[in-house]
Amino acid sequence: MATVVSVVVAIMAAYLIFRVGMAMLRALATPLPEPPPAGELRKVKIGYRCPICGTEVRMTIATDQEPEAPRHCQAEMDLMAPIE
Repeated sequence: MATVVSVVVAIMAAYLIFRVGMAMLRALATPLPEPPPAGELRKVKIGYRCPICGTEVRMTIATDQEPEAPRHCQAEMDLMAPIE
């Protein structure tokens, strides 16, 4: 009886490992989506710092992949190192 249970558990484990492996391979084989048309919002991770007061801003969504720097204290903010 114990061997039958062991065989059933082994078959179930093998099936589960197979399904997880196939799902991972499918995820790797899926091509990247095309970038959105111009004018739509895109995800970005850009940090800016005001040279006058030191205020920092993190931009997460923009209409362009490389947006213009925002203004603060009537001056353009400086680009900081990309946020990872």
